[in-house]
Amino acid sequence: MADRVVTLNAGSSSVKFALFAADADWPRLIVSGAVEGLGAKPRFRAAIVDGDASDRPLAAKLTHKQAIAAIFEWIEDAYPAAAVSAIGHRVVHGGLSFAAPIIVDAETLAELREFIPLAPLHQPHNIAGIEVARDAFPHVPQVACFDTAFHRGHAFVDDAYALPYSYYERGLRRFGFHGLSYEYISRRLRTIDPVHAEGGVIIAHLGNGASLCAMKGGRSIATSMGFSALEGLPMGTRCGQIDPGLLLYLLQSDAMTPEELSHLLYERSGLLGLSGVSHDMRTLEASEDPRAQAAIAYFIHRIKMEIAALAAAIGGFDALVFTAGIGEHSPRVRAGVVEGLGWLGLTLDTAANSRNDPVISAAQSRIPVFVTPTDEEAMIARHTIETAGLTAAAR
Repeated sequence: MADRVVTLNAGSSSVKFALFAADADWPRLIVSGAVEGLGAKPRFRAAIVDGDASDRPLAAKLTHKQAIAAIFEWIEDAYPAAAVSAIGHRVVHGGLSFAAPIIVDAETLAELREFIPLAPLHQPHNIAGIEVARDAFPHVPQVACFDTAFHRGHAFVDDAYALPYSYYERGLRRFGFHGLSYEYISRRLRTIDPVHAEGGVIIAHLGNGASLCAMKGGRSIATSMGFSALEGLPMGTRCGQIDPGLLLYLLQSDAMTPEELSHLLYERSGLLGLSGVSHDMRTLEASEDPRAQAAIAYFIHRIKMEIAALAAAIGGFDALVFTAGIGEHSPRVRAGVVEGLGWLGLTLDTAANSRNDPVISAAQSRIPVFVTPTDEEAMIARHTIETAGLTAAAR
């Protein structure tokens, strides 16, 4: 029997999990689920492939650690005979130290804690997942898979900020994020369209967190996010691109503390801040509030600007891919982006776009446009199998 791998993807308000079999060609999904609504009304959801589903409420004040413990209890109850061989964790920030997945030990954990200020919405919960998993499965390898690792091959001009060089040497540079998603889409595109996959590709990962990545030959060349997960596109509650002088003004004239400024930029800005309505694109699209509509227009505008900049970084592009929650499910956002880039040779198939088809570009479009679901969990499972040296069984 193939080894079994659990993956954990802990975010600010949810913990996604999956159980995979280490099959020969690609990890085979057995069950997937999540604890959602942490901090509000938590629910446990799980779906067995070709089988039953579970959906039940959990205690209102459930912590991330308690949610992760509940996940492991459910897996052990549902699959008592399926010994877990390794556990893979999404870790948002790996800094300069980690350019590939690693097996976690106490020293690694201590270093990962140093990156919490750079990803405060995610890194603490990523680390909590590792700690709970180590307690529950003390003899099972814990593999950290980093969102920053996919971007570690960038050239100096794509990594540096125009500060004194000593700051660059200290590691104050652009890291980029959503790397597990981009890596999965890069592999998937080789199957969908192998010719264009080897050329210039821009991927738009548009969800509650949002960024763009420009690739050539399946490798990340440039990305919209930087030193932290704040830079680039506006997001659900994060500000995106902003003039540093404005931050100095807030610190000086408004006497904001660093903690207050962090809360403003990470949790009160983005679509929520602009609209005053919601961080959720579905709610904004359904709203008649002019500020909600203005927030959507701003989001689309920034995506177009960032795509144009990334196109320059790679000398033009041969394919555009939309992925993640908004990218996969918002025809309005995709249409606004593609139609606004018509001068680059993109032409939208309106009917295909409204159906969320895999290809939404018209036949005459010079550049194909894809809608491709991402699967960070499968990518984590693949890295975990390889890093832990597990046996891949033929199906």
